[in-house]
Amino acid sequence: MTRLRGRLFALQVIVIAMIVVLVVRLWQVQVVQGPKFVTVATETRTREVRVPALRGAILDSSGRPLVVNRSTLVVSVDRSSLERMPDGGDAVLRRLAAVLKKPVAQLKQQIRACGPGVARPCWPGSPYTPIPVANHVNMRSALQIMERQEDFPGVTAEIESLRDYPNGKDAAQMLGYLQPVTEKELEKREGLKANYSGVDLTGRDGLEAVYDSALRGTPGLRRVQVDRMGKVITVDQQSAPTAGDILITSIDEKVQRVVENSLAQAMQEVPQSDGAAAVVLDVKTGRVIAMASRPTYDPAVWTGGISEKDYRWLLSNKSGKPLISRALKGEYAPGSTFKISSASAMIADGEPLHGTYQCPSSYNVAGRAFGNAGGMSLGSISLHEALVKSCDTVFYRAGYEEWQRDGGNKPKPHTKEPMANMARAFGFGKPTGIDLPGDSPGLIPDRTWKHNLWTSTKDQMCRRAKTGYPEIKDEARAAFSKRLANENCLEGFLFHAYEAANFSIGQGDVLVTPLQLARAYAALVGDGNVRSPRVGWALVRPDGTLVKEIPVPIVSHLPVSDETRTYIRKALSEVPSDGTAAAAFRGFPMNVVKIGGKTGTAEVWGKEDTSWFASFAPADDPRLVTVVMVSQGGFGAATAAPAVRRIWEGIFGLGKGEDNKPVKAAMPDGRPPTRLPVIRKDGTVAQ
Repeated sequence: MTRLRGRLFALQVIVIAMIVVLVVRLWQVQVVQGPKFVTVATETRTREVRVPALRGAILDSSGRPLVVNRSTLVVSVDRSSLERMPDGGDAVLRRLAAVLKKPVAQLKQQIRACGPGVARPCWPGSPYTPIPVANHVNMRSALQIMERQEDFPGVTAEIESLRDYPNGKDAAQMLGYLQPVTEKELEKREGLKANYSGVDLTGRDGLEAVYDSALRGTPGLRRVQVDRMGKVITVDQQSAPTAGDILITSIDEKVQRVVENSLAQAMQEVPQSDGAAAVVLDVKTGRVIAMASRPTYDPAVWTGGISEKDYRWLLSNKSGKPLISRALKGEYAPGSTFKISSASAMIADGEPLHGTYQCPSSYNVAGRAFGNAGGMSLGSISLHEALVKSCDTVFYRAGYEEWQRDGGNKPKPHTKEPMANMARAFGFGKPTGIDLPGDSPGLIPDRTWKHNLWTSTKDQMCRRAKTGYPEIKDEARAAFSKRLANENCLEGFLFHAYEAANFSIGQGDVLVTPLQLARAYAALVGDGNVRSPRVGWALVRPDGTLVKEIPVPIVSHLPVSDETRTYIRKALSEVPSDGTAAAAFRGFPMNVVKIGGKTGTAEVWGKEDTSWFASFAPADDPRLVTVVMVSQGGFGAATAAPAVRRIWEGIFGLGKGEDNKPVKAAMPDGRPPTRLPVIRKDGTVAQ
């Protein structure tokens, strides 16, 4: 009996303890953690959906479309919803694959996160946003998904806008492309998280990247009540999205097409060429009228996600890396087109503008003969003729004597370096500041640069002077590289006489971009102001309200007198008719539109010459500057000059095309629009 009482007592204690624990737990849940669970319960039936805004279009200077939107049905998958399912969402993906007629494996690849070792297709954006897996879905497939949500949890089919490129490959690098927003971007980019809808794309290059915040607009907000299957019961709150601004550019779509076609023809005519670029600038304003680069690609390849094959192709050497804009990122020796800077430096340093100069077939620079192309010898000539005929020896002498006045191999404490300083005044050696990403600085070598280079490479050069270059199979080239390494080890800090001579004609270590050269010529033949070029002209609301006009900053003014600039311009005005470009412009109607310009042929180690032609028109009162560069294109007069001629013919409607019909003028009077196109309240452009 005593044992039974003991057991009953123990049972009572256990029951009481359990009741106490239950009461305490109920108190914690209902009192202490009550608000938290109420919030969680509310969240399970309330959803906030950010509605993406319509991205703003990109238009040319007359309102013609460069980038627009088109609507399409897009199927997206919420990966986080699938991961919570017992089978990881395999069953849902199999049913979805059957509807979309796509392999299940492909869908799985599309929704996996991109990362090290993960090949495309994959999802580079946030893992917590719906992942598009199919574009251009037909209505029947979309209805199957939406009407059977119990079979497709976490899958949506909605009408979305995608970027469309009416002009195909034209201006691809300049326009840029879109990609999903990553988690890092959401955290780093101020204001992006608040305005991110979850399915938005962000600009990755070109204008799409620079003007991304204005183009994207502001997403709307929908707060909805849903049942356990995720179906919407009611809408609690709703605010409409605000469409992005329209970007009006200074690009002329017709001129852009002329430039693209001319570059394509130049590349076809010179099979060994590995790249080309062209720039057309408005001399008066500094705005970009056209800019093209070859090789190029179709930006539509990014729409809806890019495949691994296409992505690797764009980055490969075999494709020529078409994502790179050679117009503003490519750095090349400019050859004789650089002589506008050297001639300006000569005059500023005391050489006579109207003096007489000797043009022998070669000039001795510290015991080394530097010759003219083809052994040309013109005797006593003016600086005017030196520019027209492109006499190198006139500039070799000037560069060498300036180097000597600075002390030669034993430089003075304060060197003048007039040619290097003048080049920087023209804007070379630093980015132009254009409203596009990836603007390269180029290189203007001088004594300071040479010493800094030697300091950073001395140890490596001294080691190579001993070991040589066994990896180079060509014995002659390996021996030359070893001798060069030994020279750089012992005296690499010296800025040699031959470097000064090469500098004077845009050779050696001098590197410029086609955009820099175009800007320099615009400053020379214009008002003397060096401007930071702009592609964007204005941002406008979809109803036509002007948000802001984008100004073109004036960076500096050339330290060159008006008399000198006029003298050089008049000399260059004879190059296409009586100078080095005469053959390329034979038969061109100079009486209708007179063209000025300068050829350039730059030697490149181990490659064919780089072909240049920098030009302007009308020669007496320039309004446009056009520069063409063809890498491995040979002589400037043989490749770049004819390409420029085709561009001028296309702009002004001169000559005949391949079909023997008159060329239709892209810009008949050669004057870019001075007023913005009118956007009506309904978003259309007034003609």
